[in-house]
Amino acid sequence: MRRWRGQWDKVATRSLPDLDELHGRLARSLPASGAPAIVHGDYRLDNVILAPGGFGRIAAVLDWEMATLGDPLADLGMLLMYWDRTCEPVLAARHVPTANPGFGSGRELAERYAEKSGRDIGALPYYQALGCFKLAVIAEGIHARFSAGQTVGTGFERVGSAVPALLRSGLELLP
Repeated sequence: MRRWRGQWDKVATRSLPDLDELHGRLARSLPASGAPAIVHGDYRLDNVILAPGGFGRIAAVLDWEMATLGDPLADLGMLLMYWDRTCEPVLAARHVPTANPGFGSGRELAERYAEKSGRDIGALPYYQALGCFKLAVIAEGIHARFSAGQTVGTGFERVGSAVPALLRSGLELLP
């Protein structure tokens, strides 16, 4: 929480009271964690390579620069944010997986994770709210670079609009 809040303080282009409120709720409600595991930090569909011929089988996971030890529910919570349409402005030309046929819902994904991993996902709303917070900080950084004329390409003009929506989503997850 300290690292992500510090990152917000470096990139913020505006004052958003929901940021302070969500940060406070997250800090006050940190759940007990199970045994630590390797946490990717940015686990999502476009950071994996799917195996040819094996429907849904992952052959490799890419982009490990944010990896750490922690609760793997942090990865699941963040992944579910990429499954949620709230993050669409952050994805620029890409889109959430559920906008395509054949992808299960976030709930189905979480249930499958619990079934296959044997992990209790009772604290998942916390980790989804943390995913909202992290993605809001990332989006604000992109928005700051776009506002300063430091981005190349299209779609960046929409990223800033996702920040308030992501913060509200996080607050809804942690009443």
